[in-house]
Amino acid sequence: MTVPTLLTWLRVAAIPLMLGIYALPGAWLGMPERNLAATALFMLSALTDWFDGFLARRWNQTSAFGAFLDPVADKLMVSAALLVLLELSRIGALVALIIIGREIAISALREWMARIGRSRAVAVNWLGKVKTATQMLAIPFLLYDGRIGPVPTAPWGNALLDIAALLTLWSMLYYFKLALGDMRAGD
Repeated sequence: MTVPTLLTWLRVAAIPLMLGIYALPGAWLGMPERNLAATALFMLSALTDWFDGFLARRWNQTSAFGAFLDPVADKLMVSAALLVLLELSRIGALVALIIIGREIAISALREWMARIGRSRAVAVNWLGKVKTATQMLAIPFLLYDGRIGPVPTAPWGNALLDIAALLTLWSMLYYFKLALGDMRAGD
Protein backbone atom coordinates (compact mmCIF):
# COMPACT_ATOMS: atom_id res chain seq x y z
CA MET A 1 0.00 0.00 0.00
CA THR A 2 1.61 3.20 -1.20
CA VAL A 3 0.81 6.69 0.08
CA PRO A 4 -0.79 7.71 -3.27
CA THR A 5 -3.03 4.62 -3.20
CA LEU A 6 -3.94 5.31 0.42
CA LEU A 7 -4.94 8.87 -0.51
CA THR A 8 -7.14 7.48 -3.29
CA TRP A 9 -8.79 5.06 -0.84
CA LEU A 10 -9.38 7.97 1.55
CA ARG A 11 -11.19 9.76 -1.28
CA VAL A 12 -13.45 6.73 -1.69
CA ALA A 13 -14.03 6.61 2.09
CA ALA A 14 -15.02 10.30 2.06
CA ILE A 15 -18.04 9.56 -0.13
CA PRO A 16 -20.22 7.96 2.57
CA LEU A 17 -19.06 10.66 4.99
CA MET A 18 -20.33 13.36 2.64
CA LEU A 19 -23.64 11.52 2.28
CA GLY A 20 -23.81 11.03 6.04
CA ILE A 21 -23.42 14.75 6.69
CA TYR A 22 -26.79 15.33 5.03
CA ALA A 23 -28.38 12.35 6.81
CA LEU A 24 -27.72 13.76 10.27
CA PRO A 25 -30.75 15.02 12.22
CA GLY A 26 -31.39 18.73 11.81
CA ALA A 27 -31.05 19.23 15.57
CA TRP A 28 -27.44 18.01 15.39
CA LEU A 29 -26.30 20.12 12.47
CA GLY A 30 -28.10 22.93 10.65
CA MET A 31 -28.09 23.17 6.87
CA PRO A 32 -25.41 25.91 6.70
CA GLU A 33 -23.10 23.76 8.84
CA ARG A 34 -23.84 20.67 6.74
CA ASN A 35 -23.11 22.63 3.58
CA LEU A 36 -19.82 23.89 4.99
CA ALA A 37 -18.75 20.43 6.19
CA ALA A 38 -19.66 18.78 2.85
CA THR A 39 -17.90 21.53 0.91
CA ALA A 40 -14.74 21.19 3.01
CA LEU A 41 -14.78 17.40 2.65
CA PHE A 42 -15.30 17.59 -1.11
CA MET A 43 -12.53 20.16 -1.54
CA LEU A 44 -10.14 18.13 0.59
CA SER A 45 -10.96 15.07 -1.50
CA ALA A 46 -10.41 17.01 -4.72
CA LEU A 47 -7.01 18.15 -3.43
CA THR A 48 -6.01 14.57 -2.64
CA ASP A 49 -6.83 13.70 -6.25
CA TRP A 50 -4.15 16.10 -7.43
CA PHE A 51 -1.77 15.25 -4.59
CA ASP A 52 -1.89 11.45 -5.02
CA GLY A 53 -1.00 11.76 -8.71
CA PHE A 54 1.82 14.18 -7.90
CA LEU A 55 3.24 11.86 -5.23
CA ALA A 56 2.90 8.76 -7.41
CA ARG A 57 4.96 10.40 -10.14
CA ARG A 58 7.41 12.10 -7.80
CA TRP A 59 8.10 8.97 -5.73
CA ASN A 60 7.84 6.64 -8.73
CA GLN A 61 4.95 4.79 -7.09
CA THR A 62 2.66 4.54 -10.08
CA SER A 63 0.87 1.24 -10.50
CA ALA A 64 -1.72 -0.36 -12.73
CA PHE A 65 -4.08 -0.63 -9.74
CA GLY A 66 -3.58 3.04 -8.87
CA ALA A 67 -4.21 4.03 -12.48
CA PHE A 68 -7.48 2.06 -12.29
CA LEU A 69 -8.61 3.21 -8.84
CA ASP A 70 -7.89 6.94 -9.21
CA PRO A 71 -10.46 7.70 -11.95
CA VAL A 72 -12.99 5.37 -10.31
CA ALA A 73 -12.64 7.34 -7.05
CA ASP A 74 -13.07 10.60 -8.97
CA LYS A 75 -16.17 9.42 -10.78
CA LEU A 76 -17.73 8.07 -7.59
CA MET A 77 -16.98 11.29 -5.71
CA VAL A 78 -18.43 13.53 -8.43
CA SER A 79 -21.46 11.27 -8.92
CA ALA A 80 -22.20 11.17 -5.18
CA ALA A 81 -21.94 14.96 -4.94
CA LEU A 82 -24.22 15.41 -7.96
CA LEU A 83 -26.79 13.06 -6.46
CA VAL A 84 -26.68 14.98 -3.16
CA LEU A 85 -27.14 18.24 -5.07
CA LEU A 86 -30.01 16.72 -7.04
CA GLU A 87 -31.66 15.51 -3.82
CA LEU A 88 -31.29 19.02 -2.37
CA SER A 89 -32.86 20.49 -5.56
CA ARG A 90 -29.74 22.55 -6.26
CA ILE A 91 -29.21 21.11 -9.74
CA GLY A 92 -31.45 19.68 -12.41
CA ALA A 93 -31.70 16.03 -13.33
CA LEU A 94 -30.59 16.67 -16.92
CA VAL A 95 -27.21 18.10 -15.88
CA ALA A 96 -26.63 15.21 -13.46
CA LEU A 97 -27.63 12.69 -16.14
CA ILE A 98 -25.33 14.24 -18.73
CA ILE A 99 -22.32 14.20 -16.42
CA ILE A 100 -22.89 10.77 -14.85
CA GLY A 101 -24.04 9.23 -18.14
CA ARG A 102 -20.93 10.47 -19.94
CA GLU A 103 -18.70 8.91 -17.29
CA ILE A 104 -20.41 5.55 -17.73
CA ALA A 105 -20.30 5.76 -21.53
CA ILE A 106 -16.64 6.80 -21.69
CA SER A 107 -15.63 4.16 -19.14
CA ALA A 108 -17.33 1.52 -21.28
CA LEU A 109 -15.71 2.93 -24.42
CA ARG A 110 -12.26 2.86 -22.81
CA GLU A 111 -12.80 -0.72 -21.64
CA TRP A 112 -13.81 -1.80 -25.14
CA MET A 113 -10.90 0.06 -26.73
CA ALA A 114 -8.51 -1.62 -24.27
CA ARG A 115 -9.89 -5.04 -25.24
CA ILE A 116 -9.07 -4.39 -28.87
CA GLY A 117 -5.64 -3.01 -28.00
CA ARG A 118 -6.45 0.62 -28.79
CA SER A 119 -6.67 2.21 -25.34
CA ARG A 120 -4.18 4.93 -26.27
CA ALA A 121 -6.65 6.20 -28.87
CA VAL A 122 -9.01 7.36 -26.11
CA ALA A 123 -6.48 8.41 -23.46
CA VAL A 124 -7.36 11.39 -21.27
CA ASN A 125 -6.69 14.67 -23.07
CA TRP A 126 -6.84 18.37 -22.22
CA LEU A 127 -10.59 18.58 -22.84
CA GLY A 128 -11.32 15.94 -20.23
CA LYS A 129 -9.02 17.71 -17.78
CA VAL A 130 -10.75 21.06 -18.31
CA LYS A 131 -14.14 19.37 -17.87
CA THR A 132 -13.00 17.79 -14.60
CA ALA A 133 -11.51 21.04 -13.30
CA THR A 134 -14.75 22.89 -14.09
CA GLN A 135 -16.79 20.25 -12.23
CA MET A 136 -14.42 20.34 -9.26
CA LEU A 137 -14.87 24.11 -9.07
CA ALA A 138 -18.65 24.09 -9.59
CA ILE A 139 -19.54 21.41 -7.05
CA PRO A 140 -18.11 23.17 -3.95
CA PHE A 141 -19.99 26.36 -4.89
CA LEU A 142 -23.20 24.34 -5.08
CA LEU A 143 -22.56 22.34 -1.91
CA TYR A 144 -21.78 25.52 0.03
CA ASP A 145 -24.95 27.25 -1.21
CA GLY A 146 -24.29 30.46 0.66
CA ARG A 147 -22.42 33.69 0.20
CA ILE A 148 -18.75 34.44 0.01
CA GLY A 149 -18.80 38.07 1.02
CA PRO A 150 -21.51 39.69 -1.10
CA VAL A 151 -21.36 36.99 -3.79
CA PRO A 152 -23.92 34.15 -3.74
CA THR A 153 -22.27 30.83 -4.64
CA ALA A 154 -25.29 29.04 -6.16
CA PRO A 155 -25.52 31.07 -9.41
CA TRP A 156 -21.76 30.72 -9.96
CA GLY A 157 -21.93 27.00 -9.22
CA ASN A 158 -24.85 26.49 -11.60
CA ALA A 159 -23.15 28.48 -14.37
CA LEU A 160 -19.94 26.50 -13.95
CA LEU A 161 -21.83 23.20 -13.84
CA ASP A 162 -23.68 24.13 -17.04
CA ILE A 163 -20.30 24.83 -18.65
CA ALA A 164 -19.06 21.49 -17.29
CA ALA A 165 -22.10 19.75 -18.83
CA LEU A 166 -21.32 21.31 -22.22
CA LEU A 167 -17.66 20.30 -21.90
CA THR A 168 -18.88 16.84 -20.88
CA LEU A 169 -20.89 16.47 -24.08
CA TRP A 170 -18.07 17.90 -26.19
CA SER A 171 -15.50 15.54 -24.68
CA MET A 172 -17.83 12.55 -25.05
CA LEU A 173 -18.33 13.34 -28.74
CA TYR A 174 -14.59 13.85 -29.12
CA TYR A 175 -13.76 10.43 -27.60
CA PHE A 176 -16.42 8.67 -29.65
CA LYS A 177 -15.10 10.37 -32.79
CA LEU A 178 -11.62 9.06 -31.97
CA ALA A 179 -13.03 5.55 -31.63
CA LEU A 180 -15.36 5.74 -34.66
CA GLY A 181 -12.96 4.00 -37.06
CA ASP A 182 -12.47 1.14 -34.61
CA MET A 183 -16.23 0.92 -34.08
CA ARG A 184 -16.84 0.67 -37.79
CA ALA A 185 -14.11 -1.95 -38.17
CA GLY A 186 -15.72 -3.95 -35.35
CA ASP A 187 -19.05 -4.33 -37.22
